[in-house]
Amino acid sequence: MSMFGDGLDAAVQKAFTRPVPKSAGAQMRYLVKQYKGTKAVAQMLRVSQRTVERYVKEQIKKPRADLAARLEREVKARWQPQIRAKAREKASTTGGIVIDTRARLGYTAPIGSTDQDRIRHLTVALPPRYAALLFEAQEQGAGDDRLREIASEALKEVYFQDGGRRAGSLEEVRFTDVEHLEFDL
Repeated sequence: MSMFGDGLDAAVQKAFTRPVPKSAGAQMRYLVKQYKGTKAVAQMLRVSQRTVERYVKEQIKKPRADLAARLEREVKARWQPQIRAKAREKASTTGGIVIDTRARLGYTAPIGSTDQDRIRHLTVALPPRYAALLFEAQEQGAGDDRLREIASEALKEVYFQDGGRRAGSLEEVRFTDVEHLEFDL
């Protein structure tokens, strides 16, 4: 099980804000916009172009069961990735990402100043660039080890070093024995 990857997916899932268009007319208008025309939509749905136009203008409101099912399937197939991409984009550019974790955290520093690893519960807002790094790594198929490295680096900078205001000589943050991990956009 990929704890970090699943956590990122769950955060994006929660960030979905706009529900899928419900009425046949709204679904048809959405597809016409996606396909930039009624002809392509008509071919895809195996109906006449005139039928598509009549749904768009709300002249027909109730499709037959088979058409309703095709319509919904096509809308959903395009809707989810688009909304997901928007949620990732927002986190990576402006919103950042919040990590909420209960894990064993500690760090290595120059001799004599090492902090012992201990279980800590942290909720830390990470800047957008770390959201971008996490999502990029995930899209490139990175495993949990790589995602944990990025999260460790982020926690080192934001939490332990407070954005460079303290603990400047930290070498590495250890992030192990993860009991709980959740991301929020």
